Amino acid sequence: MDDRLKILVVEDEEAFLDAVTIGLNREGFEVEIARDGAEALNRFDEIDPDLVLLDMMLPRISGLDVCREIRNRSAVPIIMVTAKSAEVDTVVGLEVGADDYVTKPYRMRELVARIRAVLRRSAGIDDNGGQEPEPDRDLLDEEVVVGDVSINAARHEVLVRGEPVSLPLKEFELLNYLMDNAGRVLTRDMLIDRVWGHDYVGDTKTLDVHIKRLRSKIESDPGSPTRIITIRGLGYKFDLPR
Repeated sequence: MDDRLKILVVEDEEAFLDAVTIGLNREGFEVEIARDGAEALNRFDEIDPDLVLLDMMLPRISGLDVCREIRNRSAVPIIMVTAKSAEVDTVVGLEVGADDYVTKPYRMRELVARIRAVLRRSAGIDDNGGQEPEPDRDLLDEEVVVGDVSINAARHEVLVRGEPVSLPLKEFELLNYLMDNAGRVLTRDMLIDRVWGHDYVGDTKTLDVHIKRLRSKIESDPGSPTRIITIRGLGYKFDLPR
C-alpha cells in the first residue's frame, strides 16, 4: 500500500509540469495531474489529495475559482502558483482560501519547503512527531540581509544600517519570519501561527502592536514605513529594496 502523501498539481504549462512532477516524486510525494480548472475539480473529488498545488492562470476555470470551490468543500491545504508581478492576484488568492503561494519561476527546494510547512500547519504537527524539530545549524548560522537590515537567528542579532538593534524575543521572531519571506505577503494568521502558535487565542491586535514596535526600531520614518509594509485587509510583508 502506497502511504506517500498525494499532491494534486494543477498546471497547464508542460515545462513546469514535467519539472515539478519529477522533483516532487524525488522528494517522496505521489503526484496527480490536472491541466485545467475543470479537470482539477474532477480529479480533486476522485483522488482526495493531501495538498493542491494550483496555478493561478488556467484554461476553462481560473485558479481563483478552483481555489474558492475547493475551499467550499474541503480544508485541504492549497498553495497557489502566481506570476512574479501578480501581487494583486496573490492577495486575492489568499483571501479566497489559499494557505500559501509561490511565484514562477520557483526553486524546487523552496517549493518543497513550503509544501512541508503547509502540511505541518494543516495537521497541527511537525516533522518530529509533535516535538519541536532540532534547528538546522546551517540555517541558524546564516545571516539574512535585506537592504540595510540584517538578522542572524543563531546570535540573536539585528543590525540596521550597521548599528545593532536590541529586540525582545517575539519582536525578533516576527522580524526573522518577515525577513525570511522578504517580498512575500504574509497573512495575519500566518504571522500569528508562526510567532505565537496555532493555538493562540489572544487579541490579534497583539500582532499590530509588535509591528508598530518593530517599525519604531528599524524604520527611518515609522509613520511612513518602507520596510514593513501593511497589505490592507490581509497582513504584512517585508519589502525588497527597489
